[in-house]
Amino acid sequence: MRPIRRNDLEPRPWKNGGGLTWELAAFPEGAGFSDMLWRISLAEVGSDGPFSAFPGIDRTLTVLAGRGMILDFGAGEVKLGEDSAPLSFPGEAPVTARLSAGAILDINVMTRRGRAAHAVHALSAGEPAPRDTRVLVARQNPVTADGFALAPGEALMSDPGRDLGGAVGDAPMLAVSLRLVP
Repeated sequence: MRPIRRNDLEPRPWKNGGGLTWELAAFPEGAGFSDMLWRISLAEVGSDGPFSAFPGIDRTLTVLAGRGMILDFGAGEVKLGEDSAPLSFPGEAPVTARLSAGAILDINVMTRRGRAAHAVHALSAGEPAPRDTRVLVARQNPVTADGFALAPGEALMSDPGRDLGGAVGDAPMLAVSLRLVP
């Protein structure tokens, strides 16, 4: 397993140019939006505006830091904050974000529908990660998991063919399960 630290990653502009993203991991390695099967990234949202459209992609978004935001799906709004549960939605859904009070940092997990699938679980301190967890992400506070110290937004990635199921952290974290669909 290996830690993934935001400071070691290169920020890139969003697909729609409205913000910055840091790719934590993608499969296949080096894949772009058009050929990736899954992707995990951090995003800094500094202003109100539309989300990029990702047709055929399933997304899960979780706020890691900041006062939160309101997502408008046209048929209704969802308010997300640091303590909110992960929110899953189709990547082609038209979404506009409105910040509650200042910039936020979130984590996005994306999988290509029909080719890969994911689940994001919010874990309390001391709660073991579910089986098939491939990535653990620190939420609002620093966390130590499996002997690794992680700052908010930093991740611990399992080695290929292994998982982090049963790993426990001393603060809240997210457990990301990923699988390819046969």
